[in-house]
Amino acid sequence: MRLADTPAPPRAGGQADAVPAGHIRTAAAGRDHSAPAREANSGDPVFDAAVAALEAGRDAVASARDDLEFEGWPAPKRLAPHAVALAATAFRDGEEAGEGKLMLLYDPAGQDGWTGTFRIVIQVQADVEEEMAADPLLGEVGWSWLTDALDLHAPGYAAPSGTVTRVITEGYGAKSDDPPATGFELRASWCPADDGNGDEIAAEIGGAVAAWCELLASAAGLPAAGTLAIGSRGRRR
Repeated sequence: MRLADTPAPPRAGGQADAVPAGHIRTAAAGRDHSAPAREANSGDPVFDAAVAALEAGRDAVASARDDLEFEGWPAPKRLAPHAVALAATAFRDGEEAGEGKLMLLYDPAGQDGWTGTFRIVIQVQADVEEEMAADPLLGEVGWSWLTDALDLHAPGYAAPSGTVTRVITEGYGAKSDDPPATGFELRASWCPADDGNGDEIAAEIGGAVAAWCELLASAAGLPAAGTLAIGSRGRRR
């Protein structure tokens, strides 16, 4: 099942923003893990350093997992003066099992609801078993996947906001014999720790990438990977 043409993750203040329709999952073949997340040299050294941290986090995850594939994704322009985005697809037994997007927003002046100058926005969606989709605790469990991953990899996060959605698709008429298809989607945003220390914000952004990928892996039913050498200031499980 594909959850195509869905709205984007919540915008900085927790509201949804539109994603261009027609985005399609593509096969792993031909994808380039090292594809830049944005054009080089934005003109703002703080943002450029943050994007370098994001790309380093992506590379660290890619070196630890061979079941996630990454590619650049054009970030919406109206959310912040500077924005960059990544997309990831999860594969289980060679089949696509989930996908996600992450946006890093930067506004030197900050925005309402932010605790600093950065905001991270994510979206994860995956196919799930029918019993899991029907579980009334799915939302609580899905949210805990994210917060546990953030506690581990990016513990300085603040002002989190998000939603968990379950989708059950049933066929009728000519499609009445099709089995029900069930899906899970989590959208969330938060502010990474930002006290003006370049090393801290770099670690928080790298850790945010690790947490997002861990959430995607959990939703897609992938096995756990080894501990990543980024965002390591958090607690250990």
